[in-house]
Amino acid sequence: MEQHLLKEGPLLNAEGNLDECGYALSLVKKYDRNLIKAGKSRIKEWDYYYVGNKERGIAMTIADNGLYGMASATLFDFRNKTYVEKMTLKAFTFGKVGLPSTSKEGDVTFKNKEVEMSFLHEGDARRLLLVWKNFAGEKELRADIKLSETLNGQSLVIATPWPKKKHFYYNQKINLLSSTGYAKLDDDFVDLSHDTYGTLDWGRGVWTYKNTWYWSSMNTIQDGKEIGWNLGYGFGDTSAASENILFYDGKAYKLDDVRFDIPLDKKGHDDFMKRWTFRSEKRDIKIEFTPIINRHSDSNLLLIRSNQNQVFGVFNGTIRLPDSEKLIVIEDAPGFAEKVYNRW
Repeated sequence: MEQHLLKEGPLLNAEGNLDECGYALSLVKKYDRNLIKAGKSRIKEWDYYYVGNKERGIAMTIADNGLYGMASATLFDFRNKTYVEKMTLKAFTFGKVGLPSTSKEGDVTFKNKEVEMSFLHEGDARRLLLVWKNFAGEKELRADIKLSETLNGQSLVIATPWPKKKHFYYNQKINLLSSTGYAKLDDDFVDLSHDTYGTLDWGRGVWTYKNTWYWSSMNTIQDGKEIGWNLGYGFGDTSAASENILFYDGKAYKLDDVRFDIPLDKKGHDDFMKRWTFRSEKRDIKIEFTPIINRHSDSNLLLIRSNQNQVFGVFNGTIRLPDSEKLIVIEDAPGFAEKVYNRW
């Protein structure tokens, strides 16, 4: 497919539609919430960080989804195939959470009686701070993590329209954020300073009421070379550019289509804990995904529902670099793949 490279300028035109659709390797489009013409309840904004290695991991989110703002955290133990998570909500925020208009600068904090979560900029680094009282029973969760970019400012940025006018998704995924720091749940100390990488999912947009997306992120180092990817679909009309990119040895390689084949059980339902396969029409992606943990949640509040299956595991297989015969071999690389259905 021919993929359109975005130019610098405003994200939205005077009608509240995308000025142009496509991808970039940095935030070349300026997001301005005040230019949105859709209703405030349709605006969805979030910063999601995942930081982990083969043994442990932590995810943290601050979001403003219009009708509610939220903070959530999940602490993973892949050795024992367990996780602990918690979420807290504020009603009818409609932008009051104050998420920045760019990932390059601006801090955000979500605070109430139980939790204080902050995503801060400190020079060229990002600092994630968390204190969550009574996170698991009476156990307190603390985290202090510093993330540094390793890709010289490269990331996956995409401006995607929906068929409905004034609806769009502007998204940045930053891979291979080098991590130093820790998480601590009572006396369970989680070292996040060795062989550990972070991913940022920075999302701003006006979403349709019902949607299903697929997303995968992976970061690893093999034979002394850093490898990361962002793969996904279902986020709108991606005819101008796909969500798919591979970072290998400091360079970005844009990929075309990808599909996640999730096994089915005897009743025809997704069996998320069986081995998945990833493929493409060009057959340049041949990946198997072996699940370890499914972070499943299904929040159903009648008009609002979020059914999430975020599966963590290891990837094995090959990806052929575009316009090349070179195969990148992936061996037991930690990461995740997810299928999420939202009615929001």
